[in-house]
Amino acid sequence: MPPLTPIHWLASAYPPFAVPYFVYDVYAMFLCHRHRRRLKGHEDHPGPSAAVVAFLRRELLMVLHHAAMVLVCFPVLWRQGKGDFFLGCLLMAELSTPFVCLGKVLIMYGLQHTALHKLNGAATLLTFLGCRVLLFPYLYWAYGRHIGVPLFRVPSVLPPAYNMAAAALLAPQLYWFGLLCRGAWRLFRPQPPRPP
Repeated sequence: MPPLTPIHWLASAYPPFAVPYFVYDVYAMFLCHRHRRRLKGHEDHPGPSAAVVAFLRRELLMVLHHAAMVLVCFPVLWRQGKGDFFLGCLLMAELSTPFVCLGKVLIMYGLQHTALHKLNGAATLLTFLGCRVLLFPYLYWAYGRHIGVPLFRVPSVLPPAYNMAAAALLAPQLYWFGLLCRGAWRLFRPQPPRPP
């Protein structure tokens, strides 16, 4: 097992890059949402405040996730060279993002019934499960192994704020993984024969 304390330059360079990116990403999601509504003829109120409210109704969890990353997680990550192992593990969560995005692109182009979409769906499930859901038990296990404590005792050794932060980060991952599983069930279930 690698030591938990080595310092890597990329871990220190990432937060200053990521903060503006996450802010931009929320703005880009808003512009896409507004454009989609206009294309569908749903722009009921011309003012931008109505569009913001509609966007927040649809994407509140994602906006809260981005806000938490910018306001809570990234300030914590400016940590004077400590905790690169844990930061690297948390950044592994982004490994599933390209597969999630490719799935949306394939659906936009009407390719949701292709083998590529099914293969991408399987890759999405596996990377999301491994890098977002199982990441938290792994972090607890790695920390417990580092300090010589069994996994089941790690939560009692950590300050309560750390456990609450881990639960707050894990909760949306479980929700999104449930949505992915539901989508995978629809994608991979046997289709009933169509009547002639």
